[in-house]
Amino acid sequence: MKLAPNIEKSEVAGLYRQMLLIRRFEEAAARLYMQSHIRGFLHLYIGEEAIAVGSVSTLGPQDYVIGHYRDHGHALARGMDPKVAMAELCGKATGSSGGKGGSMHLFDAKLNFMGGHAIVAGQIPIAVGLALAIKYKRENGAVLCFFGDGAVNEGEFHESLNLASVWNLPVIFFLENNLYGMGTHVERTHAGGRDIYKSAEQYKIPAIQVDGMDLMAVRQATSEAVERIRDIGGPIFLEAMTYRYRGHSMADPVAYRETAEVEEWRVSDPIERFKAFTRAEGLINDDEAAEIDADVAKTIEEVVQFALDSPEPDTDTLFDNIYS
Repeated sequence: MKLAPNIEKSEVAGLYRQMLLIRRFEEAAARLYMQSHIRGFLHLYIGEEAIAVGSVSTLGPQDYVIGHYRDHGHALARGMDPKVAMAELCGKATGSSGGKGGSMHLFDAKLNFMGGHAIVAGQIPIAVGLALAIKYKRENGAVLCFFGDGAVNEGEFHESLNLASVWNLPVIFFLENNLYGMGTHVERTHAGGRDIYKSAEQYKIPAIQVDGMDLMAVRQATSEAVERIRDIGGPIFLEAMTYRYRGHSMADPVAYRETAEVEEWRVSDPIERFKAFTRAEGLINDDEAAEIDADVAKTIEEVVQFALDSPEPDTDTLFDNIYS
């Protein structure tokens, strides 16, 4: 790991705080789920924090972010109020979608965060549509579209890459390859296995693979992709190799993974890795790190309390925002 050339040392503490906030948010969400305050499905982002923080931090306010059902990290990295996010997970009226979307459907139009999407690969053609709108209106924005390795086997994936290439659209296709689509290893479901990024070559889309556990590597790769799009247009394909430490969802007992594999990946924990890097480079000392840790812990306490204290949606709003 090395300090990216386009980052100020003063930004480093903020990046560390963001990753830690996402981790603690997800841990708190898991506890609330076990206490039945969160219902339905809950897909945690624990282990993948470096991707959301590293990539989204390179964007401007004119850019768009859209993702999949493991969307909490993306939303927080984009700047969504964690209180509003947790309230949505708990189905409360103060949530980002009024408590009607839940874990997989966090949205914030003011931040150009176009939400999480529960349908596998369903967000990819929407990202292409957003990119087409940017080009049509001659704007200087880009679309950052997150998806998992399970999405690359869907027809929408190939159709979207083809259209984006033919129309030269400003979209970054960002594959978070955590090796497992639900409970099946990617090497059993995709011929590309651990090198899916090469699939983009047949569509004449520039593509690279990065270490998704290295925040600086992710940030540098995304920054270069955004600069290229602003300069000559897109699209671009990035694949980040990463690992989710929890199951596919909270309902997943994770019986299909060997303990040794999980422990091997824990050595590369993105937060601990970045923390060690900041120490070695003299960017964040022990006292500063402890202060950040305490601040995040206090923030999460307030987030949880806000969600628990928030009211349920009024029954009179049941049919609001429904069109026929």
